[in-house]
Amino acid sequence: MRIARFAFEGVVGYGVVEGYPTGPLEALEIAIIKNHPFGEIELTDQRLPLPAVRLLSPVLPSKVCAFGRTYAEHAAELGNEVAKEPLMFLKPSTSVAGPGDVIRLPELSSDVQHEAELAVVIGSLCKDVVAERAHEVILGYTCANDVTARDLQRSDGQWSRAKGFDTFCPLGPWVETALDPADLAVSCHIDDRVAQDGRTSEMVFSVADLVAYTSRIMTLLPGDVILTGTPAGVSTLHAGDTVEVRIEGIGSLINSVSN
Repeated sequence: MRIARFAFEGVVGYGVVEGYPTGPLEALEIAIIKNHPFGEIELTDQRLPLPAVRLLSPVLPSKVCAFGRTYAEHAAELGNEVAKEPLMFLKPSTSVAGPGDVIRLPELSSDVQHEAELAVVIGSLCKDVVAERAHEVILGYTCANDVTARDLQRSDGQWSRAKGFDTFCPLGPWVETALDPADLAVSCHIDDRVAQDGRTSEMVFSVADLVAYTSRIMTLLPGDVILTGTPAGVSTLHAGDTVEVRIEGIGSLINSVSN
């Protein structure tokens, strides 16, 4: 099931995207959910053609819990060792953007980089989840771009400012609920160039391990997001770029870049 959050004629709602996922957008419809997707999903009788709506970030998380250095080659390209235990940081909810939104380059940085990532969307309130039961609290998965001001990350020594600017956490296009995250292709494309190309099987820690680790530290709420790290190939974004995150089984998250 693909769960989207959308705007139509001034109204924001959730819906289930129906139709063959690799077909043309004109062939897809969105079946409107009566309330929200966190619990038993009940559909209304109303359906809209997908091109008629504006897709938004699929959730509005209370927090985005992210992990660094979970791919060995990415850690190496930045001169770091692989994390011996999960290395967690937070991105503010105000950094979240949706499909088609503009990534804004801040004046404070001269080296803003993309990071294509698999994002986990939490489906129910949870604390102290064991890894073997992590699947019970996961609603599904979406594409993410953990945009990072690399120069500020290096100079600050901690990552809040570098990761926290508005628009630095695009998510979308929807949440895929029926997906095994163990071995998915994750790539990033800048215009016509393939910048990143990896697989989630290269991660040092599993999705279940990251969910369990996070829940031992803080209570996770429905709609919270966990970013699982990025493969090698990060590079600098420039005004005028179009950046696309593709994840196997989910789809594409496309954003433009501007000053």
